[in-house]
Amino acid sequence: MASIESKDIHKIIVACDAGMGSSVMLASTLRKQLKGTGIDVAHTPVNQIPQDADVVLCHAGLAARAQASAPGKVLVSFQIFLGDPAVTNLVNTIKKGGTVNA
Repeated sequence: MASIESKDIHKIIVACDAGMGSSVMLASTLRKQLKGTGIDVAHTPVNQIPQDADVVLCHAGLAARAQASAPGKVLVSFQIFLGDPAVTNLVNTIKKGGTVNA
């Protein structure tokens, strides 16, 4: 299982499939929540996750594809795009310090 210390997170990717806007909205929300942390939040298709990603966020239905596209990266999957506990936990861990586990 991959993990990363919050202090070592520089880039979070929100990976999507259909491009329906929900993942774009999540990326925007994360940018606001993590403002001032120096962490870049980007939105990309699940099959094009950049190698410099430290953490990949994606819907649980895309987790296998995201893992195949970015092996070894910390993958945080969620069920709902806004207000999901997994996303809230990620933000809190980054702000308070700690380890993010896949």
